[in-house]
Amino acid sequence: MSLKPYILLSFGLLSSQFISAQITGKIIDAIDKVPLEYATAALYQQKDSTLIAGVVTLVDGMFSIDDLKPNTYYLEASFMGYDTQTFSDIIISKTQTKKDLGIIALTIGNQLNEVEVTAERATVLHKIDRQVFDASKFQNSLGGNAVDVIQNMPSISVDGLGAISVRGSDGFAVLINGKPIQGDVSAVLAQIPANMLKSVELITAPSAKYDAEGKGGILNILTAKGATNGTFTQINIRGGLPSIEAYDTQVPAQRYGIDATINKRSDLWNLSASASFQRNDKTGRREGEVFVINEAENKQTFLPSDGERSFDDISYNGRFSVDFTPTTSDNFSVGFYAGKRTVDRLADISYFDNHAVSPIGSDNRLYTFEYFNKNLRTRRGDFVLGSFDYAHTFSDESKISSSILYEYSFLGGPTVNENIGLVDRSFIFQQEFNTNDNPLNGYRVNIDYQFKPLSFGTLETGYQFRNLDHEGTFIYERDGVLVPEFSSDINLKRIIHSGYTQLTGAKDKWNYAAGLRLEAMDRVYTEDLGTPEPEETFDFDYVKLFPSASLNYQADETTALKMAYSQRVERTTTLKMNSFAEREHSEVFEQGDNQLQPEFIDLVELGVTKKINSGNSINATAYYRHVDNVINRVNTLAYENNGAVLDSIINRVYSNVGRSNVIGLEIGAELKPTNNWSNFIGMNIYNNAIDGFF
Repeated sequence: MSLKPYILLSFGLLSSQFISAQITGKIIDAIDKVPLEYATAALYQQKDSTLIAGVVTLVDGMFSIDDLKPNTYYLEASFMGYDTQTFSDIIISKTQTKKDLGIIALTIGNQLNEVEVTAERATVLHKIDRQVFDASKFQNSLGGNAVDVIQNMPSISVDGLGAISVRGSDGFAVLINGKPIQGDVSAVLAQIPANMLKSVELITAPSAKYDAEGKGGILNILTAKGATNGTFTQINIRGGLPSIEAYDTQVPAQRYGIDATINKRSDLWNLSASASFQRNDKTGRREGEVFVINEAENKQTFLPSDGERSFDDISYNGRFSVDFTPTTSDNFSVGFYAGKRTVDRLADISYFDNHAVSPIGSDNRLYTFEYFNKNLRTRRGDFVLGSFDYAHTFSDESKISSSILYEYSFLGGPTVNENIGLVDRSFIFQQEFNTNDNPLNGYRVNIDYQFKPLSFGTLETGYQFRNLDHEGTFIYERDGVLVPEFSSDINLKRIIHSGYTQLTGAKDKWNYAAGLRLEAMDRVYTEDLGTPEPEETFDFDYVKLFPSASLNYQADETTALKMAYSQRVERTTTLKMNSFAEREHSEVFEQGDNQLQPEFIDLVELGVTKKINSGNSINATAYYRHVDNVINRVNTLAYENNGAVLDSIINRVYSNVGRSNVIGLEIGAELKPTNNWSNFIGMNIYNNAIDGFF
């Protein structure tokens, strides 16, 4: 009997054991048609519901499950806040190597099986590494700008002067459609109309894939684009009523604006353009009392004051972007964003009954000096962003992408400070003028590679180059004469090389991500006093690892738990390094430290999300932030050249003062008492303790 048939049969049986197949698909939002990153695709054996594999989607919504044997399966596609979709009778034959399930569209909430379905997007979606806020939910922000939107989020607060903080920190990074901003973030956000925002992503413990910049994390502002083929046009006009409280300002506040967006989309092209004009004045009044105790001279000084403190705020901006998708594997994108903003802050303050008494605690007045301080500070905040991106997806689902970004911004302007008679304002005690020009040029180049999906997750790696060149020219004049002690030319140059490796995946009810980023920074800061003496140079560099890890556990259909760790850096700015005092107003000088070191931060957070029923949910996140080399503004007394104390002038100095620890709790709830009424409620409570010395 011939052995050949048996050999061939045995070889065929053996070969069949090595035949494996792959199931792929793409999960998107059913309404907006946008990809859902970190959605879960779980594959089960149909005969006994045994879990075979679970993966999470990538940023483009794609997933891949590999190394599958011939069998019959079913797949569940799910995402927190969305209804789960199940696909049964997925048959993998012995000769089949790949099965594509195509587009899987998930809807929000529990939807009925009707011909027409109307779904409402949740105000906030919780992902493994971020919270995604739907900008359209904050109706009170319409007609305003991006700052009006983000201040509705529990982690973010905005003070009366427009300064933004995240979890109590003003150090955070801002991205616009994934593109980083190196200039003044408050100036840029104030120029983006709220009507143009689609969503805001708050990434409080960023992964190693992102640049390590940002003590408070990252804000990613996503602007609206057309989701379906066709032409979309939107025009918004805004007008403001007179101020409820005018505060006796010289000129009434004006509030009005207009913005327009047009978008044209086809299978190959997606073109979007927008422009806006906004005027958003603020009225205000300053009532205060500063007192200084000089124990060395047994003397105390009081500076009671009262007067107008108002802002005239005008901004223009325009945006243009083009996406070109010639094939399903290639995508090109070009974007351009520019804005111009001018803010005039008027502080006309009366300093009345100013006096010093001696000894401390006595009412024996030595002298009284009263005057009127007229202070006008003009600040320009201009910026230009330009970017080019290209991405290619290979046949094995691996992907390479590259990005080039250029940024120019200008922040500066003059301050005119006049001390004149309180009654007779033609009498001039002192006139001061200072101005600064701060042009910034920044470049960023990225290249990222995403490997073919593996059974245990997806591996990504990449390299980034960043270059910043920030100049500053500071001119200070008193009574028309240049004051060299307060005048200088400075320059901050920073070059950063960084690379990362990141793994994301899912197993059963677990989603996980872990990564490591290596960063090398070289910083050179120079000061030129404008004298024959050579300029001074201060160098600082480091090579440092920045690890990150995130873990998400889906306890059941309504409850999810998460924990995350991220190490960050808050790099120094030119403003905080300029060691030459700048006159802010009558009673304040402000200066930095030319040897300031960056802050290094460890972030830890634990969170839970609970879906109560359709439309109602609650979430809570406890967080801890430790900062080394913490930069803090310290108030001291100003001194004359001869060493005499200026009792009526405070010197604000930025300096590394030690370390800080922040412990906080965020709580948010989405409540829907009726079909037509929904509420989002949030709060943030934290304690910040600084331990150090000046």
